[in-house]
This record gives sequence, structure tokens and C-alpha cells, in this order.
Amino acid sequence: MVFAHGFGCDQNMWRFVAPAFEDGFRTILFDYVGAGGSNVSAYDPEKYASLNGYADDVVDLCRFLDVRSGIFVGHSVSAMVGVLASKKAPELFDSLVMVCPSPRYINDADYEGGFSEAQIQELLDFLDSNHMGWSQAMAPVIMGNPGRPELGEELTNSFCRTDPDIAKRFARTTFLSDNRADLADVKVRCLVVQCSEDVIAPQSVGEYVHRNLPESEMALIDATGHCPNLSAPEQTIAAIKTFLRGQ
Repeated sequence: MVFAHGFGCDQNMWRFVAPAFEDGFRTILFDYVGAGGSNVSAYDPEKYASLNGYADDVVDLCRFLDVRSGIFVGHSVSAMVGVLASKKAPELFDSLVMVCPSPRYINDADYEGGFSEAQIQELLDFLDSNHMGWSQAMAPVIMGNPGRPELGEELTNSFCRTDPDIAKRFARTTFLSDNRADLADVKVRCLVVQCSEDVIAPQSVGEYVHRNLPESEMALIDATGHCPNLSAPEQTIAAIKTFLRGQ
């Protein structure tokens, strides 16, 4: 099982989930370039201007570690990175688990992504002008658990640890991406884990992803926020285990 973190995070965000699968699987955690303990000097702005650059890294990593017929668990933007990686190297994964996925964050015609184009641009402009202020303001909103402020503080600290220049570029790559057309090409079995309340990827987005994947299941968990791997790990684990038992 390969666990991939979302924007502004690192592999530590899986510490409550990944251990639950260590008895039955070889678990692999990693940091994208610019996050956690990664080598920041390896960052290439041109390569990572598209999610394909991150998907190429996933393919390279999994081939180096001889992953075959594995399970990719991607949080947030990494759900779409997993989609792209599975298309590039079909032998790597038999299943994709998408935790709070979104193929497009901007509303478009009859598609509800959760944000207007102006809102996304305002978010990106705020990040460009004040990385620290953006992190402190947005992390609690993204976490969505005001009664548990320590969770928002952890996400704030994670955002602040990310290289500011890389964070700004990764944000644009993430929030301006559109991977809706890629969903129909997914050949493997998928699970969409959707929180009942999520301001970043609302339920309508999870339902869209589920509806447009050729073979998928959707698990709607009673959790708020965009990071159930931190705020609701037991429910996240249960949803994944139920899905895996069905294989």
C-alpha cells in the first residue's frame, strides 16, 4: 500500500492510518519534493507545473521499490496523482483509494467544484502575498474541526514547514488543475472516501468522482473537514478495510 499526502502536508499525516495495514501489507510512505524530509534541490518548476510531474515521481518510486498490483491511497490532490500514475503504469496498482478527491476545484457549467474562479484566484493571491498568514487563516478552515484546535494547529505548522516558493507553485498546480476527463480512463477498482462536511471537496464532488469512474464505491463517513486521516482515522481505516475485503 502506497500512501500519498495532500497539498501542504507530508507523510506524517498518515501516522494514524497506515499502521492499521502493516500486518497485511507492505506499507510505503513518502514526501513529495518540497514537503517533509524531501530534497528541495530536486524541485523543477517546469516539471511540477502539472500533476503529471508528481505522477511521474510516484511511478519512479514504485518501480524502484518493485511495487506491483498494489493499492494507492491518495489524500486530496494525490487522489488525482494516483489516477494519472495508474494510467502511466497500469501494472503498479490494482486499486485506488481516493480520500477527499477533487478532479477540479473551480465550478464549471453543470459541474460544482466548490469554488468560483474568482475565489480560487483570491486564495492564490493571498498565498502569494503572505504564505504564513495564509497558512494560519486557511489551515483551521481546511481541517474543519473548530472544537479540536490542535488539529488546525498541526495543519498550520505543516503548511508553514513547506518551502514557501514550492507551496505557492504547488497550490497553483493543485487548484487550477482539471482532471475530470481522466476519470473515465481509470481501469482499476476505486474507493471514494467522502466526508459529510468538507469545504474543499464537498459531497457533490465526491459523488461526481464516484459517478464518473468506471468501477468505484463511495464511502460517506460522518466526519467534518478535508483531512479525515487526522480528524477521523478510525472511520477512514474502516472504510478502506471494508473496501479491501470486497476484493
